[in-house]
Amino acid sequence: QVRVVESGGGLVQPGGSLRLSCAASGSISDIVIMGWYRQAPGKQRDLVATITPGGVINYADSVKGRFTISRDTAKTTVNLQMNSLKPEDTAVYYCNVGWRRLGTWYDSWGQGTQVTVSS
Repeated sequence: QVRVVESGGGLVQPGGSLRLSCAASGSISDIVIMGWYRQAPGKQRDLVATITPGGVINYADSVKGRFTISRDTAKTTVNLQMNSLKPEDTAVYYCNVGWRRLGTWYDSWGQGTQVTVSS
């Protein structure tokens, strides 16, 4: 299986920056995609950004030009650099790893980290 541990998050003023990190361990060779999702109070969990081991990146329209997803060379850590943060970015951010073994798809989720953008 794949295990996920997140770090980062916190309180920042509008216009500020934060960096989230996500470390995956376990069956690394089974990983198909890694990314970040977020869930604001009373709303569904939405995609923020994803990256494949091959480097294909996808962003939600709401974060394009402000957030940058990247991974380390070992492809076991994914970072999310968040700049020009807005109050509407406030949410719990979850790291997700999608992985496949013997034809079955699995999702591993982190515990979530709070990001609050407020003056």
